[in-house]
Amino acid sequence: MRLRGRACIITGATRGLGRQIALRFWEEGASLLLAGRDPVELQTLSDSITSPRYEGQKLAVALCDLSEPAAALDLVGRATSEFESVTALVNNAATLGPIGPLWMNKINDWENTIRVNLLAPVALCQLLIPHMHKCGYGKIVNLSGGGATGPRPYFSAYATAKAGLVRFTEVLAHELRNVDIDVNCIAPGVMQTGMLDEILEAGPDRVGAGEHARAQQQAAQSSKTLERASELAAFLVSSQSDGISGRLISAVWDAWEELPQRKAILEETDIYTLRRIVPKDRGLDWGKD
Repeated sequence: MRLRGRACIITGATRGLGRQIALRFWEEGASLLLAGRDPVELQTLSDSITSPRYEGQKLAVALCDLSEPAAALDLVGRATSEFESVTALVNNAATLGPIGPLWMNKINDWENTIRVNLLAPVALCQLLIPHMHKCGYGKIVNLSGGGATGPRPYFSAYATAKAGLVRFTEVLAHELRNVDIDVNCIAPGVMQTGMLDEILEAGPDRVGAGEHARAQQQAAQSSKTLERASELAAFLVSSQSDGISGRLISAVWDAWEELPQRKAILEETDIYTLRRIVPKDRGLDWGKD
């Protein structure tokens, strides 16, 4: 059990990838504080989790709406009262936000998407890092999404928030360079979740024909993607990934199981980070050398 003795907060834990991560972490021995907005779904998730894998493993749930500015403080307060130490955070909660061209979006919906997808994870990190520092150890996993590494028309709020979360992850890793806390971002791939259902239901006229067609194709591959993403999350919270930090890692496309043997190379390069493409990168001679 790779996560035995670790206490972890998982946001957005009641459905989709959050639920899969919660079940995987429990099987791996982690104590969990599972956060979600729906009390019925939280209770259902709690009831579905088996008895402790070892003596002392603990499960708690927290009703939490991360669109509320005070939610992060309440959640961290609950976690630090439940567990002697909190050594892991998985920022999974997200909202797809407004769909359609920017000028047809409601600004309040746009702002709410930024709050849930970006500002809430930032607040949780800010509050938890001092506790992790006292423990001398910590793991933070942020969940990226479509639009973080390339344009995603008709999902401007979501894409902007996720791109910001990836850059925040990289910046925070640099700030924690001399502290024993690793922070990474997962690109999970497309999964059969509530978000994908929203895209399919919105139809090609609102989300674009290409986006809708991709959603239809990717829905069929969902179960494998969920499993792969939850396994990557467990890897990044385990000691196997110690020293790997500030990276955006694809659960589906990257050979992340091999990264422990490649930590030295990662430290010396910008592999798995966001960077500006210049003409030279495309074999052109524009601009200065």
